[in-house]
Amino acid sequence: MVSIESVRDVLYKSWSPESSSKWTRENPANGQCGVTSLVVNDLLGGEIVKTKCVSGWHFYNKLNGMCYDFTEDQFSKAIEYQDIPSSREEAFADTNLQQYNALRQKVYQALSPLNKNFS
Repeated sequence: MVSIESVRDVLYKSWSPESSSKWTRENPANGQCGVTSLVVNDLLGGEIVKTKCVSGWHFYNKLNGMCYDFTEDQFSKAIEYQDIPSSREEAFADTNLQQYNALRQKVYQALSPLNKNFS
């Protein structure tokens, strides 16, 4: 079983301009919420939830009743989470297939030594 912390570490290392056009070295989590919530949902299951922000919807994951926002570092101030149920379709509207495939491939490759199910 892959830990949430392992997934978090791999996500941080896997984000790139290929997974979000808003990516920068200074703020690698910027624009990664939709694509990240989808890949985490693929890996760990759970639910995709959202919160309204100034710039629109912000997507993150709910796993075993606890919310995990792997992209919260993109914000300079803490956000007030609303945990509104969402869907893969809504999260996909925040990204595109190329960005999703790029992040998913990098994450699965990085995790495959930790778990043969991700190869």
